[in-house]
Amino acid sequence: MRVLHRGLAGLLMVLGVAAVGMGVTSSVADAQPAQANTVLSEVSFESHGVMLHGTVYGPADPGRHPGIVLVHGSGAGPRDEYSMEARAFAAAGITTLVYDKRTVGYSTNHRDFSVLADDAVAAVTVLRQRADVDPTSVGLWGFSEGGWVAPLAAARSGDIAYVVTIGGSGRSPLRTQTWYLRNQLAHQGVSGSLPDAVAGAGAQFIDGTGVFPEADFDPGAVLSRVRVPVLALWGEHDVKVPAAESAEVFQRELARAGNNSVTTGFVPGAGHNGHRSTDGFDRVGGDLFEGKPLGELVPGYADVITDWVHRVAAGQAPPSSAAQAPHPAAGTVAPVGRPGYEYAALAVLLLGFALPALAALARILLRRGPSELPRPLRRSARALSSLGLLTVLGTVGYVIWVLATGTRISLGTVISGQPLPWLLLRLLAVAVLVSVIAVAAHWSRARSKVPGAQRIQLTALLLTGLAFLPWALHWQLFG
Repeated sequence: MRVLHRGLAGLLMVLGVAAVGMGVTSSVADAQPAQANTVLSEVSFESHGVMLHGTVYGPADPGRHPGIVLVHGSGAGPRDEYSMEARAFAAAGITTLVYDKRTVGYSTNHRDFSVLADDAVAAVTVLRQRADVDPTSVGLWGFSEGGWVAPLAAARSGDIAYVVTIGGSGRSPLRTQTWYLRNQLAHQGVSGSLPDAVAGAGAQFIDGTGVFPEADFDPGAVLSRVRVPVLALWGEHDVKVPAAESAEVFQRELARAGNNSVTTGFVPGAGHNGHRSTDGFDRVGGDLFEGKPLGELVPGYADVITDWVHRVAAGQAPPSSAAQAPHPAAGTVAPVGRPGYEYAALAVLLLGFALPALAALARILLRRGPSELPRPLRRSARALSSLGLLTVLGTVGYVIWVLATGTRISLGTVISGQPLPWLLLRLLAVAVLVSVIAVAAHWSRARSKVPGAQRIQLTALLLTGLAFLPWALHWQLFG
C-alpha cells in the first residue's frame, strides 16, 4: 500500500509509517510544500473569565491556510511543550495556535473537561477570525487529556472542521490511569496481586471520594456525537493509554455517530506523545522541557497529520480505515465494588477491631477493674485487635499511596514481584486469620470463665475477624 504523500513515499516506507501501519489510505492528495520559515504572532483570548495567551505559528507564504489549535495533555500545559508540533504543522502550511493552559480552575484535584473544551472552542474562534486562515478548515489536535477534550469541543461546536488526536484514551480517566499504573508497576518489576488491588478495590475507593478529577468521564458518549473527520493516532510504545482498546472504541463510537471518515493508526517507534521512544518510558532527543527531553518527532509522524489535514481542507476527507495494532497488550480493568460498600466495610472492620481498646478505655473512665478474661484469651484478643487494625489501615493507606504516587517514584525493594510493604501486609493478613483461630480456640477452652458483657465483645471481635476474610480477598491480600 502506498503512503499518503507521493514525494515522501520512499522515506515513509523505510520508516514503517505506511498506510498499513498508520491506517491512512493511498488516495490522499499531494501534501502542501513545506515552508522554509514561519511567522510568529502573540494572541490573547478570554474563556470563562480567564485571559489565555498563545502563539500563532503562521506559514511564511501568503494566502489562506487551514488552521489547527493544539489542545494540551494533563498538567500545567505551557505552550512551549508543543512547539515542535507547532513548528512542523506551520512548516507544512497549516496555521497553528498553541496557548498556555488555564491555571485558574485546573489543578491536581480539580479539572473540568467542559471548561477546557470551551477554552479550545475560544481558541478556534481566534484562528477563524484571522485573514490568513480559511475559517471553514480550522480543527483541533488533542494530546492525551486533549484526546478527551478535543472531541468534546467538536461535539458542541459547529465551527470545528476536524479532530486529530495523539494518545487519546477510549476509556475513563480513572480506568486509564490504573492501566498506566499497571504498566509502571511492571516496569519496576512488580507483579502479583498489588496491581489488581490498585486497579480494582483501590480505584473504586478513590472514585467514591471524589478526589480523582473527572474519574468517570465517558469518552464513548462524546465520540458518538462527533461527526467531523477524525484522525486518531497512538504511539507504538504507548504505555499511558490502552492504544489498541482505545482505537476500537473510537471506531465503534464514531461509527455510531454516523461518522464515515475515521482513521485510526499507530506511530512506529513512538511513545505516548508521538515522539521517539524505545519502550514508552524513555524519550529520545528532541527539545528540552523542564530540563527533560520531549523526544524527537518520529520522522513521518507530522507528515501523516498534515497531509490528512490538507486533504480534509480540500473537501477530500478519506473514508474510515483502521490499522492493526502493532502488538497485543493487556486490556483495561474496570474498578470493582461500590464506594458505599467500601466505606461501610472499612467502618465496620475498624470499629470491630477497635472494640477491645474501646472497652479498656471505658473501664478506665468508669474506674472499673481490668478485664476478667483469662490471660491467653486476653492476649489473643489483643493480638487480633492490633493486627486487624494495622492490616486494614495499612492496606487501604498503601494502595491509595501507590495510586497517588506510583507513577512518579520507585516503590523500593521488590521480592518475588512484590514490594516489601505489600509483602508485609499480606503476611499480616495471614496473622489476622491465625489470631481469629487462636481467639476461638482459647474461648472454647475457657467458656465458663468469660463474663456475659465480655462475651458480647468477643463475639463482635470474632465476627469482625470473619468479615475480614472476604474483605482481604476483595483487596487482593490473598490473591
